[in-house]
Amino acid sequence: MPKVQLRTFTEPQQGASYDDLLAVALASEAAGFDAFFRSDHYLKMGDVDGMPGPTHAWVTLAGLARDTTKIRLGTLVSPITFYQPGPLAISVAQVDQMSGGRVELGIGAGWYEQEHTAYGLPFPGLGDRMSRLEEAVEQIVGLWTTPEGETFNHEGDFHSFVDSPALPKPTQQPHPPIVIGGRGKKRTPALAARFAEDFNLPFGPPADIPPIMENVARACEAIDRDPSTMTWSAAQVLCVGENDAEVDRRAAAIGREADEMRENGVAGTVEEVRDKLGALADVGVDRLYLQVLDLSDLEHIALVGESFID
Repeated sequence: MPKVQLRTFTEPQQGASYDDLLAVALASEAAGFDAFFRSDHYLKMGDVDGMPGPTHAWVTLAGLARDTTKIRLGTLVSPITFYQPGPLAISVAQVDQMSGGRVELGIGAGWYEQEHTAYGLPFPGLGDRMSRLEEAVEQIVGLWTTPEGETFNHEGDFHSFVDSPALPKPTQQPHPPIVIGGRGKKRTPALAARFAEDFNLPFGPPADIPPIMENVARACEAIDRDPSTMTWSAAQVLCVGENDAEVDRRAAAIGREADEMRENGVAGTVEEVRDKLGALADVGVDRLYLQVLDLSDLEHIALVGESFID
């Protein structure tokens, strides 16, 4: 069976302190996960208290860059509506330096209108947000890849750069990997083909994955990029146990039903989940972001490492 690379993916807007996230990152590192990722949101979702409140994604990752040693770190995904491209390029490059070259930038157009209104952020229409994303990714990569000693110039519709020193440079060259994802049929595949190392398919059954991958592959071929240079990833909620009772307990802890999770996530007993990982690998998934919703259950992370990570 082909192996799928496993990463942990957390949702701290649902309620998490930095120490909570650090504990999960360290547990993930000890269990052999390839990476620890977090969402980038400012407002809780659903019926949770969300305490102690939101944490800033790139401040969190800067701390983790110093408090971990080998696990990769990133966002899934940072909305461009939260950031200006110049300061974001500086922040990500600095965290990459702080981590010794372990950072990845997941970036998207943004979708959660309520968090924008709650924290005083503009939320333009989808077409405008996509245009901002396309321009920003081009500019961020341009800043990172401008040779030292030269300047970066770019006239954009939303931001323009004039004689920028394009510093600091990230540790990873030519730049940190970029993660782009979604189900868009035209603009998202074209943007991913140009700039992404990792194309991510968020939450859906394995049968939904091949048509989306094929669409992105065609976008790669349209610009003479070999689709095999793309990493194909998916995000799935995690709920695994050594037996049915443990699966039921972990599902209940996050307010879900075990049977529903078996249908809609990477959930079930160890043997069931092994089959699910195989099914995802069979449709071409190289990498899996496992959404960990109970951050206090570090034994859950350890079980995945013992069961599925060599």
